[in-house]
Amino acid sequence: MTEGLSLESMEIATQVPVTYVSERVMRAIAETDTPQGVVAVCRWESAELDVVFGGGGKPSVLLDGVSDPGNAGTIIRTADAAGAAGIAFTAGSVDPTNGKCVRSSAGSLFHLPIVTEVSLDQVRAGIHPSRMVFAVATGDAALDVFDWLSSVPKTQSICWIFGAEAPGVSQEARAMADVQVRIPLYGRAESLNVAAAAAVCLYADAARLHGKLR
Repeated sequence: MTEGLSLESMEIATQVPVTYVSERVMRAIAETDTPQGVVAVCRWESAELDVVFGGGGKPSVLLDGVSDPGNAGTIIRTADAAGAAGIAFTAGSVDPTNGKCVRSSAGSLFHLPIVTEVSLDQVRAGIHPSRMVFAVATGDAALDVFDWLSSVPKTQSICWIFGAEAPGVSQEARAMADVQVRIPLYGRAESLNVAAAAAVCLYADAARLHGKLR
């Protein structure tokens, strides 16, 4: 809320109706123990595939069965910060309008084009190979993500495919991908959280696009 702007004046300025509720009701609708005190109801509009996979050098993200709302929201936030064109959620993934996902996205849900309930066949058939290279991030790949990115032209757009935390990327997603890459692990951890893996890949890609990857 803008400093010094009351709810009454905001309602007049924006023509958005404002309803006052009790603390008990606020806690119930906000789904948190310590709500901020303001809740908004918004209309959700799913984006088109051509927008999410726009190409033009920008990366895109495809979440293949990612069901954890905290991870999904964090990936949305990271993709927004890294300059991605948009995100697609396959059927079986979490609903991006899930309350926890919305909060984890920290507002990026409203900045980034998002399409839901897509199939891998739809994506592969609808996006011309010249527009995107499909890259699966998986721990058992032979190719190091940094080594691979160092050979990819700056003008090439990449669609990064990430899978659910436990099962990983599906065999169908692996089959449709042009390349499978792994993030190297130098310590004793067996794997990275999917949101952390997405951050590494997206920012390594951003470094390539902006000429910062050596």
